[in-house]
Amino acid sequence: MNRTSRPHALDGPAKGTTQTASTAGRAVRRQRWGAVDLSLVAVFAALLAASIAVPGINVGPLGVAITLQTLVVSLCGLVLGFGRGTAAVGLYILLGLVGLPIFSGFRAGPAVLASPSAGYIIGFIFGAAVVGLLSVWAVRSRFRGAALFGAALAGMVVIHLCGILGLALKGMGLAAAAGADVIFLPGDILKNVIAVAIALSLHRAFPDLLVRRRR
Repeated sequence: MNRTSRPHALDGPAKGTTQTASTAGRAVRRQRWGAVDLSLVAVFAALLAASIAVPGINVGPLGVAITLQTLVVSLCGLVLGFGRGTAAVGLYILLGLVGLPIFSGFRAGPAVLASPSAGYIIGFIFGAAVVGLLSVWAVRSRFRGAALFGAALAGMVVIHLCGILGLALKGMGLAAAAGADVIFLPGDILKNVIAVAIALSLHRAFPDLLVRRRR
C-alpha cells in the first residue's frame, strides 16, 4: 500500500508546478505589447510631433519657447502609463534627432542637444516615465483627478530640473538657471490641468486604457 501511494504523492507537486509555470507563462504573454499598444505609442509620438504646429512663445533671454509639448508629454504618461508613455516620448525624440523637423521651431537633428532647450527635451523622457509610474496608482485612487494632477506635477518638476541642469551645463549659474526657469512654471501648471481633464475623459471612455482588467 505504501509503495503504490508514493507515486501519487509525487504526482501532486509535479502537477502543481506545471500549472504554476503555465500560469506564469500566460501572465508573461499578457504583459507583452500587442498591435494596439504599438499603435498607441505611434499615435502619441505623432501627437507630440504635431504639437509644434502651434507656434511657441519665446520668453526671456534663454531662447526656450513655451510650447504645447509639455502638455502632450504629461498626456503620454497619464494615458499610456510608464512603458508605453516613455516609449512614445522616446520615439518622438529619436525621430527628431535623426532629422525630422519635429522639435519646437521645426528644428531637427543632433544639433538640438547643443541648444538651451536640450535639458528640457531630455527631461521629457524622464518626466513621462515619472508621470506614467504614478498614474497607475492615481487612476485607482478615490480622488482620481487630484491624484492624476499630482502625478503630472511630479513629472513637470522632473522636466524642469533637467532643464535647469541643462542650462547650468551650458555655462549659466545654477541659481540664474533656476530663476530663468520660473517663468515657465505657471504655463506648465495650466497645461497639466488641461492634460488631466483630457486624461480623465479618456479613462472614463476607455477604462482598460491604463490599467487592464483581467478577463
